Amino acid sequence: MDVSLSYFIAEATSSPILLVSVLLTLSVIFVNGWTDAPNAIATCITTRCLSARKAIVMSAVFNFLGVLIMTHINASVASTISNMVDFGSDTNTALVALSASLFSIVVYSTGASWLGIPTSESHSLIAGLTGAAIATNGGLSGVNFSEWVKVIYGLFASLILGFVIGYLICKLIALVFFHVERRKANTVFTYAQIGGAAAMSFMHGAQDGQKFIGVLFLAVAFSNGQSSVEGMLIPVWLMVLCSIVMGVGTSVGGEKIIKSVGMDMVKLEKYQGTSADIAASLCLLLSSLFGIPVSTTHTKTSAIMGVGASRRLSAINFSVVKDMMLTWVFTFPGCGLISFIMAKLFMFIF
Repeated sequence: MDVSLSYFIAEATSSPILLVSVLLTLSVIFVNGWTDAPNAIATCITTRCLSARKAIVMSAVFNFLGVLIMTHINASVASTISNMVDFGSDTNTALVALSASLFSIVVYSTGASWLGIPTSESHSLIAGLTGAAIATNGGLSGVNFSEWVKVIYGLFASLILGFVIGYLICKLIALVFFHVERRKANTVFTYAQIGGAAAMSFMHGAQDGQKFIGVLFLAVAFSNGQSSVEGMLIPVWLMVLCSIVMGVGTSVGGEKIIKSVGMDMVKLEKYQGTSADIAASLCLLLSSLFGIPVSTTHTKTSAIMGVGASRRLSAINFSVVKDMMLTWVFTFPGCGLISFIMAKLFMFIF
């Protein structure tokens, strides 16, 4: 299969449906950088370790590096997403269905972001692909459950590990710095949290960037007449393209989401923000290495909850947590249904 940049450009300019698919994929990546990436820097901003503008620039850079470096080292998350569904042997229909799934993700994610509620772009993507695959195949035969089950693993892993590791790291840091003067400790944690936010941004790019690289790689394969990308190497130009778009999306910001995650749910001190960033980064790293797609929103939120619980349960604003959980619960059926309907509509039109 020809995956060169020159071939891709030639195909995209000659095939309207491929061009639509590419533009939608890049739109989803942009929206992800805009709505999801701010979770990585929320605690850093709300504890006043960095100004919003500096944090956003830093996050954009490290998102770029996370996509580029991690995909080059270990692209197992991208492979999981690419092999999760089967759109059938008709590659033209598959490309149409893929476009429909991406359109549904943009609609769902953008609507939720305007409400200031952190969206799970990972779950939107998975739901969108699944809904379109069901529409294309007329049933569940297009869903690869051996790969799809990793989503379930990731859901529970991000919730449990994020909470537990956040709790333990916060307790450990509090114990180690118990006799340290508060002013000196805050100086240390200011720099530590900047490093933690950079690590979170890097791992966000590594996780979410790979997911969308996998989708765009599918579009390239369909345009080549290939119904699968199993065993194929992702080209470097594709990694660079996705990382740049995600970085630009991050630079737009997401002030409502930063407020929801970093301020409304738990009132954090600097050492607590550091604990949450370290815990979430570790969870994302482990998930990426094992090829398990997880929600960075889930992971960061769970880590913040664990940090809050290390002090006392009443430190957590459960009304905000409840709103987030309801959003996540409705993502799979909501985005999946939109994708199913749009796939049917797109196949009828095209």
